[in-house]
Amino acid sequence: MLVFLVRHALTPQTGDRLSGWTPGISLSDEGRAQVAALVQRMVPVSLDAVYSSPIDRCVETARPIASSKGLRIRVRDALGEVRYGDWEGKRLRTLAKTKLWRQVMARPSEVRFPNGETIRETQFRAVSALEGLRAAHAKDAIAVVTHADVIRVMLAHYAGVHLDLYQRLVVAPASVTVLWVGGGGPRVLKVSDTGTLEGLSMPKKRP
Repeated sequence: MLVFLVRHALTPQTGDRLSGWTPGISLSDEGRAQVAALVQRMVPVSLDAVYSSPIDRCVETARPIASSKGLRIRVRDALGEVRYGDWEGKRLRTLAKTKLWRQVMARPSEVRFPNGETIRETQFRAVSALEGLRAAHAKDAIAVVTHADVIRVMLAHYAGVHLDLYQRLVVAPASVTVLWVGGGGPRVLKVSDTGTLEGLSMPKKRP
């Protein structure tokens, strides 16, 4: 399975607040322009399915991609954002002053967000979801539109990076990270790419 992990495009809160699962946060004008450019970048890519986190900003990013390929969006809760609990909606600069933030930066695998989940739990559900898609799309190319931390923990898993180091991986808005998950073991083909996607496709299926 060839997987195009797409981070959602910019919203008015990106880089300022921890949006989490907060509903009703749509893409900004810049974000919609990013999606339009993303659709053009994905023109050379043949997709068999498009999956998305249920959160608005991901669905708004996924919809034009799916439409351009004549596909429908398949929403999966397991692809949703980290459940940050009481941190959701708070400014990042405020959270950065807390003791828990320092713990998250140093040893994220040991932290539970207040009234939320742990990064380990996020990784487990996200990787489990991707492995389920692998079973359903073993010979396909799919797009999965989700969130930066979700992509980073999945990438850490498939690249063999310890979870405490996942924050060293940078995933930009509207970027594409490409994985091969199949025979011969996983391969990381692109990380946080914002350029051309030409030459990335599944081998032609035999009749």
